[in-house]
Amino acid sequence: MGDKFRIDSHKLIYHPKRVAEFLDGSDDWERAKNIYPIYVELSPMGTCNHRCVFCAYDYIGYEPSAMDGDAMVNLLREMGALGVKSVHLAGEGEPLLHKQIVEAINAGHEAGLDFGITTNGTVINDHFIQGALSQVTWMKISMNAGTAETYAQVHRCKPGDFDKVVSNLKRAVEFKRQHGLATTIGAQAILLPENAKEMEILAKICRDDIGLDYLVIKPYSQHFSSNTRLYDTIDYNDYLYLDDLLSACSTADFQLIFRSKTMVKYAQPITERYRTCYSTPFFQAHIMTSGELYSCPSYLKDERFSLGNVFESSFQKVLQSEKRKANIEYVRHKLDISECRHNCHMDQINVYLSELKENRVPHVNFI
Repeated sequence: MGDKFRIDSHKLIYHPKRVAEFLDGSDDWERAKNIYPIYVELSPMGTCNHRCVFCAYDYIGYEPSAMDGDAMVNLLREMGALGVKSVHLAGEGEPLLHKQIVEAINAGHEAGLDFGITTNGTVINDHFIQGALSQVTWMKISMNAGTAETYAQVHRCKPGDFDKVVSNLKRAVEFKRQHGLATTIGAQAILLPENAKEMEILAKICRDDIGLDYLVIKPYSQHFSSNTRLYDTIDYNDYLYLDDLLSACSTADFQLIFRSKTMVKYAQPITERYRTCYSTPFFQAHIMTSGELYSCPSYLKDERFSLGNVFESSFQKVLQSEKRKANIEYVRHKLDISECRHNCHMDQINVYLSELKENRVPHVNFI
């Protein structure tokens, strides 16, 4: 079955007006400063109750901090008013640990924002399910094993957390079905040597025991700043056989999305696909718990990509600042793409934008 969510592709093709603004105005600062991201990653919490062995943000330090609730609500309202379309709650820590997350989601939804959440699922409770689930477009749970033992090893957490997550998800799915919600609830696993033999077990738990909409199995991607280097030499050619094996788990109501295309790309140089990151800083942004806005989530804590603090000024002022202007110039003319994180979120979008911006495809008028 195909990937109906286009998880192994991109969806920028559904925003032609914003792409046209980029093509027409990205080289002119007076127009470029009014091009706001479609998608923003937001980190409500700096702390996390798990210490996953593959965590890309381990270098940030899991600081015991929380975004101010009222400030977050005001920020979301401003973002909605400026044309941001979606907010992904994830980031440095576990987003659902935030005590005002329900209120923030509801306020952002009223402002016209779509919400996605990546969570480990351990603190999904009735307050969240009843108060915010209906306002969430999708919720994706990080489940990186099919047994409690391996789960605790990979997530470096309490042994009982696996069963707790399964129980929490059952309640969320039951509530979704009872109330006819459109919210998509799925799971994600990073394929590792420790869990590879448990992916079929996990798929059946997600499909049969919980009733999720999908399970994504994706490759690890080494972050250049991460402390962990356990998997920087992993060869996904050794695991591509799982694609055919696991495809049988898909049904009319459940999709097993094995990201084989992304696994194959992991070993390929980025420069074979594109040489300029056109998506940054026009189509995405990341706001840390502190309010510091970065033009690329792969470069958190890197001053080259820090555009300013949205709580010390505003979202609009930060994106119209001289720091953003300088970032556009740096990314366009100085950034060495070969040093970037492989298979970043904007990878396929950069391929698409490069084709448009650099006239790579011949005979385009013969549609």
